[in-house]
Amino acid sequence: MRLKKSLLLMGLLLGSVLSLSGCSSVRDLNAVDQAGSTLIIGLDDTFVPMGFQKKDGSLAGFDIDLAKAVGRELDQKIAFQAIDWNMKETELKNGTIDLIWNGYTKTKQREKEVAFSDPYLRNQQVLVTERAAGIKTFTAMKDKKVGVQNGSSGQTLFDGQPQVLKNIVADHSAVLYENFNTAFLDLQAGRIQGIVGDSIYAGYYIRQQKDPNQYRIISGGYPAETFAIGLRQSDTKLRQRLNAALAKLSRNGTISRLSEKWFKQDLAIKID
Repeated sequence: MRLKKSLLLMGLLLGSVLSLSGCSSVRDLNAVDQAGSTLIIGLDDTFVPMGFQKKDGSLAGFDIDLAKAVGRELDQKIAFQAIDWNMKETELKNGTIDLIWNGYTKTKQREKEVAFSDPYLRNQQVLVTERAAGIKTFTAMKDKKVGVQNGSSGQTLFDGQPQVLKNIVADHSAVLYENFNTAFLDLQAGRIQGIVGDSIYAGYYIRQQKDPNQYRIISGGYPAETFAIGLRQSDTKLRQRLNAALAKLSRNGTISRLSEKWFKQDLAIKID
């Protein structure tokens, strides 16, 4: 009997310790809009040129530079957290991250789960093919294989507007990839004949290749998009502060300068 009571007591004490240690690791989400606090940004760290990991392990990209500039305006520290892009909304809701900020397209479907800042950059979903394949239009992808990133806006449009491409390609489905780099490797190997992805990513990736003329970017199939910052719907004060910071960086030309730096063109949206 004493042994049973001792084991029971030990179990209760262990449970209390675990409970307390668990509580200590929970972040105070009510403090994310306060000066001096840290904002954790979730990103796919392979997504050039928005936010990606360089060979030395450091992060670079348009959204990395812009996030740091916004952090200075808000007087808040910025920390970056690589996440599974397909789980980004879940990570936000769980409090693992505070912002989704990595070429995050604003869509009506996402607005059901996430609050968005004012849009700050123009984008479009395009089809990337190899010139040698002779594919110049969306319809030329008939019975061919196409790839998209899992959880991307490209996947959303592919499924949501099947008349554009889904009803045309082989098996009426897309090959899903965790990142675009892997998709491009398969395109080069001939395992797929096209990739649906962000025009910003496609343009940057192709400019880095030894032979940029190897690829063709086909636009016009899908409507124009905008990039914005995703945050919890309850973080209304933080949203107001983010919008004010973005507006200031728009007026002083910072966003346009970063766009020219990373994309060789001004894709910034003017924010009042």
